[in-house]
Amino acid sequence: MTRLAPIRPDNLEPEMRAVFENASPRDRMMMTPTAHAPELMHALHNFADVLSDRGTIPGRLVELIRLRVAFHNQCRSCMAMRYQSGLDDGMTEGDVCSLETPQDAPDLTEAEKVAIAYADLSATNHFAITDETFAELRKHFTEPQIVELGLHIAYFVGFGRLVAAWDLVEELPESLADKSQPAAPWNAETFVVGR
Repeated sequence: MTRLAPIRPDNLEPEMRAVFENASPRDRMMMTPTAHAPELMHALHNFADVLSDRGTIPGRLVELIRLRVAFHNQCRSCMAMRYQSGLDDGMTEGDVCSLETPQDAPDLTEAEKVAIAYADLSATNHFAITDETFAELRKHFTEPQIVELGLHIAYFVGFGRLVAAWDLVEELPESLADKSQPAAPWNAETFVVGR
């Protein structure tokens, strides 16, 4: 059960109330925790919008990284979601299945494998990130893109762990709401959210 109280729409500013009231039950589930601090919710959503709307990293890669980090975080809400931007950029459930063993996956590019390896280290052992890690990244990405990758990964690691701690599982498919076993995005029931 979610560890934070449900938000009351009448406690929100009119603009945020309209967004909240027009959201689907699943979107409300994701908004509820941050809506307790509306100014912070607004800033967080603005940051996420800028990162996704103005970035140069393909939506497919961003989504693959997000799902791989979600697995490490065991963020069930994160694993259930598929962002439309990743699907629009060609990500398939077959690609998601490749995340089980990404370095062996024939359908992932070398650039995707390097970025996913960087995300893996960031999520599991950031002290193991070395100059060699960055040398590999530079074979496929510019310096600004490496910064962008890092910001995506930092957002996914930090916010994913926070969402997992908040235990937002009420609106999830049953297979992900059951926390008796570890979950994985490559064998999860899913739903698509905007962008």
